[in-house]
Amino acid sequence: MPAEIHAAAHVGKSVVLGDGTRVGPGAVIEDGVSVGKGNVIWPNAFIGRGTTLGDENQVHPGAVVGHSPQDLAYDPSRETYLRVGHRNTFRETCTIHRATKPGNATLIGDGCYFMAGSHVAHDCKIGNKVILVNFAGVTGHCEVHDGAIMSGHTGIHQFCRIGKYTILSALSTINKDLPPFMIFGGRPACAQGVNAIGLRRAGISRQARAEIKRAYRAIYREGRTLQDAIEVIAKECPGEECRYLVDFLRTSKRGIAAGAAEQFETLRPHYNRGAQRRGSGEEPSSPRDDDDEVPADEIL
Repeated sequence: MPAEIHAAAHVGKSVVLGDGTRVGPGAVIEDGVSVGKGNVIWPNAFIGRGTTLGDENQVHPGAVVGHSPQDLAYDPSRETYLRVGHRNTFRETCTIHRATKPGNATLIGDGCYFMAGSHVAHDCKIGNKVILVNFAGVTGHCEVHDGAIMSGHTGIHQFCRIGKYTILSALSTINKDLPPFMIFGGRPACAQGVNAIGLRRAGISRQARAEIKRAYRAIYREGRTLQDAIEVIAKECPGEECRYLVDFLRTSKRGIAAGAAEQFETLRPHYNRGAQRRGSGEEPSSPRDDDDEVPADEIL
């Protein structure tokens, strides 16, 4: 079935539309865009030049996909790109920007869900089945790996990475890498446990989950240096998931987020001053020490 274009849509002359794609009224698709099969471009959506969409994506009303980056160094006369895979959903008013340097591309994988108001900046790499909840923001040059979830109103510093199946809880911010398979939260975010429920839902085996829990303890519960923890994980956790975790840790350029206990000790003087101002001599309670399960449904 050929593509259907509403009479009130604005589609550039050089745009390529695959079979079965539908373009609603008021939608704008600039020249230099290629759209695969079975996509739905809802009314008043925008797709900017240099964008390639795979098959069966949904671009909802008000979504802006492939517009120019928010970068003062960007030269609009140079061609940059956005490459999108298959079966992604871009909800109302989300914004996905193309790259800023000539010839580069912002990359979106398959099966991702970008909720209303979420943002992906220039030159980012988003994996498969990633979820950005409402008003989650990914700044330039970041990586978000497969199956990760950024909850509502979360933020990430430029050049940071979020590992596979990691959850960042609502209202959190990060300025360092978040290792895979874990839950993080706070300002700045710190480790709060293993994403055990998410791992089960993803079909990760019981043995692999046990190794991930052992790795979590080595990193965040045993007082080890990161290098020492990496050596322990490499020796005791031979599975594919932990090999990926070790590689993630070794290639981190910004360092990784702190554990809850470590962050608590850093902030203790602040808490103590607050207690003194309130006339209380009580010590603040220590953070939870649960490295097994934090219900993922509660994080969202």
